[in-house]
Amino acid sequence: MGEGDAPHVDIRGDGVTVLLRAFKGEHFGLVERDLDLARTIATTAHDAGLTADPSAIQSLSIIPGATERQAIMPFWQCVLAYVPRPDNPDEDLVDRHERGAPFWFEEMEELRAHGAGTIHVVVWVPWDIAESRVEAGLAAGGRLVRHDVEEGFWTLADPAGNEVDIATTVAPARAEEEPAQPGREPADDG
Repeated sequence: MGEGDAPHVDIRGDGVTVLLRAFKGEHFGLVERDLDLARTIATTAHDAGLTADPSAIQSLSIIPGATERQAIMPFWQCVLAYVPRPDNPDEDLVDRHERGAPFWFEEMEELRAHGAGTIHVVVWVPWDIAESRVEAGLAAGGRLVRHDVEEGFWTLADPAGNEVDIATTVAPARAEEEPAQPGREPADDG
């Protein structure tokens, strides 16, 4: 296997998923050796008595739109903690751990009516980094649309109006005090 060719293996209670990535350093696309590896994996799985489920194959890309993609990419890079994709850094951001969906930024001739953006996503993060993620998004040109303390999320918008919820769970100390109220401050008993 060459660099970037190693499969990603996801083991869960309901099965095993083997993913061959099309992003390989400076290049994009599956090649003949990927097909050969897929055949070897399928044969090995079959010989072990496992059944393939092609209906489980799925890929997700998220596409924010803007009239100027470079105006919104820094915002998304900060709130997602993503990095530019090596073979297309001016248009794509990817998860450095290769777990999250890639983002491709569409250059639009004009925005939706009233300047609204074209997407809305939710990014779940640990409670102890949520506020810093929000602050980074605001510093990168975003604006706060709403903050729902009870539900534990902030909605931010990039300069083109595309929205993202930075969502979290309750902090561990709070969880022991009020487990049924994620994101809510504990009651003051004093």
